[in-house]
Amino acid sequence: MPRRFVDLSIYLENGVVSDPPPFGPKIEYMTHETTFPQMAPFFPGLKKEDLPDGAAWAVEKVELITHNGTHLDAPYHFHPTMNKGERAIAIDEVPLEWCFQPGVKLDFRRFPDGYVTTAADVAAELARIGHELRPMEIVVVNTRAGSRYGHDDYVSAGCGMGYEATMYLLERGVRLTGTDAWSWDAPFVYTAEKYKATGDASLIWEGHKAGRDIGYCHLEKLHNLEALPADGFIVSCFPHKIRGASAGWTRAVAIFDDALLAATLSEQAPPVLRG
Repeated sequence: MPRRFVDLSIYLENGVVSDPPPFGPKIEYMTHETTFPQMAPFFPGLKKEDLPDGAAWAVEKVELITHNGTHLDAPYHFHPTMNKGERAIAIDEVPLEWCFQPGVKLDFRRFPDGYVTTAADVAAELARIGHELRPMEIVVVNTRAGSRYGHDDYVSAGCGMGYEATMYLLERGVRLTGTDAWSWDAPFVYTAEKYKATGDASLIWEGHKAGRDIGYCHLEKLHNLEALPADGFIVSCFPHKIRGASAGWTRAVAIFDDALLAATLSEQAPPVLRG
């Protein structure tokens, strides 16, 4: 079987509601026609007409936060500590082996927006697809939000992973997860309603806060998860190396290669799991 790649990442682009205001990316495009003043100082005496077709270079100026686009969250994003008291690691400290592992997809598109998944939901889905979790597998969650990217309701779409659902994965050795929704947790608009009704602050960001007990990473704003089977692929999601940051952008990709998958499963040393 020839190696096949599936892009799991959204675009960084203007004009799409991929984040709540004012956190969206801003990209200024400078074209070959407008950048001669940038190039000229490097080459004294150069005239625009001297260049082939009078064209200088193309370059973009990008204003981002580390959580724009498809990105990997580090444990430091969730809380100052992980593993019940250790200093939480930043994105430049995330073990690279966490970011290239066999993948498993949980299909939760049937759940309504704002639903908070439970450990029972995770166990039932694993039983449905006939998969037994292995340590270090990357578990991605397909929610309804994936189909809403590019629409104004994207940020408020999809279910979220609750504390006990997240811990179900982490207790079985998973150290990197992902979702096609804006957040690993349920959309804030629904959590805000529950908090207003109950005054229970433990409901806020409960899936993220599982990292206090067992350190882990997750991908947010994945895309194209509906193109994946339940398993049989590798996820590659190495983050940009930003010193001391809470997250890093990534071009997440699913790789289908039977030989590569078999080698990864057979050659991987038993992981050292903490927490």
